[in-house]
Amino acid sequence: MTPAGPSNFIRDIIVDDLKTNKYDGRVHTRFPPEPNGYLHIGHAKSIWLNFGLAAEFGGKTNLRFDDTNPEKEEQEYVDSIMDTVRWLGYDWEDRLFYASDYFGQLYEWALQLIRSGKAYVCDLTADEVRQYRGTLTEPGKESPYRNRSVEENLDLFQRMKAGEFPDGARTLRAKIDMASKNLNMRDPVMYRILHASHHRTGDEWCIYPMYDFAHGQSDSVERITHSICTLEFEDHRPLYDWYVEQLGIYHPQQIEFDRLNITYTLLSKRKLLQLVEQGHVHGWDDPRMPTLSGIRRRGFTPEALRTFCASIGVSKTNGTVELELLEHHVREDLNKHAARVMAVLRPLRVVIENYPEGQVEQMEAVNNPEDPSAGTRQVPFSRVLYIEQDDFRENPPKQYYRLSPGREVRLRYGYFITCTGVVKDDKGEVVEVRCTYDPATHGGNAPDGRKVKSTIHWVSAGHALDAEVRVYDKLFTRENPGEVPDGRDFTVNLNPNSLELLTGCKLEPSVAAAPAGSRFQFERLGYFCVDPDSKPGALVFNRTLALKDTWAKIEKKAAGSKG
Repeated sequence: MTPAGPSNFIRDIIVDDLKTNKYDGRVHTRFPPEPNGYLHIGHAKSIWLNFGLAAEFGGKTNLRFDDTNPEKEEQEYVDSIMDTVRWLGYDWEDRLFYASDYFGQLYEWALQLIRSGKAYVCDLTADEVRQYRGTLTEPGKESPYRNRSVEENLDLFQRMKAGEFPDGARTLRAKIDMASKNLNMRDPVMYRILHASHHRTGDEWCIYPMYDFAHGQSDSVERITHSICTLEFEDHRPLYDWYVEQLGIYHPQQIEFDRLNITYTLLSKRKLLQLVEQGHVHGWDDPRMPTLSGIRRRGFTPEALRTFCASIGVSKTNGTVELELLEHHVREDLNKHAARVMAVLRPLRVVIENYPEGQVEQMEAVNNPEDPSAGTRQVPFSRVLYIEQDDFRENPPKQYYRLSPGREVRLRYGYFITCTGVVKDDKGEVVEVRCTYDPATHGGNAPDGRKVKSTIHWVSAGHALDAEVRVYDKLFTRENPGEVPDGRDFTVNLNPNSLELLTGCKLEPSVAAAPAGSRFQFERLGYFCVDPDSKPGALVFNRTLALKDTWAKIEKKAAGSKG
């Protein structure tokens, strides 16, 4: 059994159920995605909760695809979801299931409800069903087909299954209560006609169960103990219970929790699909997307996501979490584990005039100051270097302590250098900085104890690797991207500067063979990840995050005020 996890109301329910032996001491959860899109950051919380709680109490978790809508489901999504769950660090072992595994049993249960007078075939159109349904303040009207005989309903439903009727011609509905205060109990649709090929069952079926009918019974077949859902399913729980009670089958317990909402982020599959289809992003795994495949490509770590989920907790009230908190946990993890390297994104050539031509030294650099076991590496140093353009000013403003004419700075792991002049192009722009170095300051320390106010990073020009770097920012400009002025489309809130492509970047040679997904801290610049597009000789990096940690500063300030 894993160590006790953070306390929350669902965990408390499980603890109580174990004390009373409610499910014979079992804890069995499930993660039930619909394979109609890629998983997003909101799903990470559900995955963490379902797998984590079961593991804590020595239980089991199923991965089940609720594949009841063949028009929107694809094998591509199935494969992506399985890969993502594994990436997050969870394993369903041999417990992979599909709602489509139970289509035959669900059909038999539908027949059982018809025979018991609890379901009927309805000829109303979808629009008519909505009209008859009523409102929150007005009861619904009974369908004129509600009182068909059991024999007629059985005949019509079997003919629906046989493919005699076109799409939308008839539905099978539960006979519950058209005056119920809960709209979900007003004779909900159980089956609809849909002549569409299913990604697993092909053309075997032309009627498909609705999610509400399939979900609870699938839980029952798998003998799930705690069916954990997000809060939007709270009003569906009476229907969940009604189906299993009317059928007289094993009854799991549905429990709802708050869904994850994050500032500057949209988690609607429909809207994410729109971004992909309209070309606002470069696919589901675009690093700007909140999909788990997107943030994985950007360089976020599964460890950070699990820590983030634990930090925000589980409640019965929907709220919104600041994006900065998620980024804080990613930085915390990367700071501990990401190797440090030197990279120059906007290169400016530096020539050290008194350094011997043709000479190359190997400077010892620390791989990760947070992890002594990471050791050191050798970084080549030569007469011609690249530094960041921002690290030089010909006419520096006040409190600018980096390189400028006559000023001495430290090169990280290298020497002290002093600017002696510049070379400009025809436009008068500085294209090269001339310097001298102090040989006595090898390794970046002066034996005479003199201090400099700035240390800058660099890359040896003769050894530098060329790379493309993709600098990402928030995808949306508004904290609530779904809040749209004047009723316009949410895409008006897209950030036009969410991606900046930098070419001709210079990296130290140690990253030449880094595989896709490798994460680094580019010293002084931020955290970066090798993109899958990267190839030897054509390196591509994504910026995961800048170094600045807004959330940590907020927390520090808050702690100070309490003191």
